[in-house]
Amino acid sequence: MVMTISSKVFFSVAAAATVFSLAACAGNSSEDSDATKIRVGASPGPYTELFKEGVDPVLTAAGYTIDYQDFSDLRQADVALSEGSVDLNVDQHTAYMNVFNEETGSDLASITDIPTVKTKVYSEKHKSIDDVAEGQTVGIPQDGSNQTRAFRILIKLGWITVKEDADQKLLTVADIKDNPHNLRIEAMDSATIPRALGDLDWGVIPGSISYSSGVDPALAVAEEDLGEDLILQAVTTQDKVDSEWAKAVHDAYRSEDFLNYLKENNDDSYWFVPDSLSAS
Repeated sequence: MVMTISSKVFFSVAAAATVFSLAACAGNSSEDSDATKIRVGASPGPYTELFKEGVDPVLTAAGYTIDYQDFSDLRQADVALSEGSVDLNVDQHTAYMNVFNEETGSDLASITDIPTVKTKVYSEKHKSIDDVAEGQTVGIPQDGSNQTRAFRILIKLGWITVKEDADQKLLTVADIKDNPHNLRIEAMDSATIPRALGDLDWGVIPGSISYSSGVDPALAVAEEDLGEDLILQAVTTQDKVDSEWAKAVHDAYRSEDFLNYLKENNDDSYWFVPDSLSAS
C-alpha cells in the first residue's frame, strides 16, 4: 500500500502514544488493506481506459490499491457489482443503471458523473444527413436504453416523430408515429452495427462501441444532445456510496491531475465533460 506523508506522520504519532493505537491503525492489517483496495469491474470501452490512465494514478497516490477484474460485457460487470464481488464500474449511464435495477431488483447507485463519449450517426455511403432518402436503412442498438438514445437522435434530425403518449425514457419502434422517408429501422446488437455499416445507409453507434470497434470518426454525420440520464457514471451499490474510497473516487474525477490529463487527451472534443466536473 502506498502511504501519503500525512498517513506516515499519523502512524508515527500513534506508535509513540500507545500500543493499542498501533494495532488498530497499522497499515499492514487486513482491515486497513480491505479499506484501501478498490475492486473495479472493467468492461471493454473508453471509460475503463480513461479510469486506468487518468483516475487510477490519482487514487494510487492517495494510498489506494486498484484491483481490476475483466468482464466481456457491462451486464456481467453489473451482476458482479450487485453480488458484491466488485466495488465499482465506470461504463454505464444513469438510464442503463436504472433499467438494470428495475429488471434485477438491484440497488446500484451513482458516485459521480464522469466524462462521456456521445452516441453518433455514422455512414460509409453518405456525407451528410441531407442525403436521407426514401426507404434507406438505419441500424440502431437493440438494448432499451441505447435504442431510446438512437430514437432521440432520429427525432432531433426530423427523420421520425413519436406518439404523444410514448414513454420518453424507453422508446421502441412501436412508438413511431411518422416516418416520412419510410426508413427501414433495424434494431441489432450494438457491436454488430460497426461491422454492418457497409450494408446500412446509416448506423447509430454508442460511444463505447465506436471506440472499441475503431470506427473512423470522419464517418460521423450527426451526434446526440446528451441528456442527464445519458451521462456516464461511476457506479457502486447503495451501501457503499458514502464509503471513504467512494469519496476518493468522486474527488479523483475532480482533481487537477485528472482534469489536466483529460484536457491533454480530448482531441476534437471527443470527451463530453459534465458541468459538475468542469466547474470544479
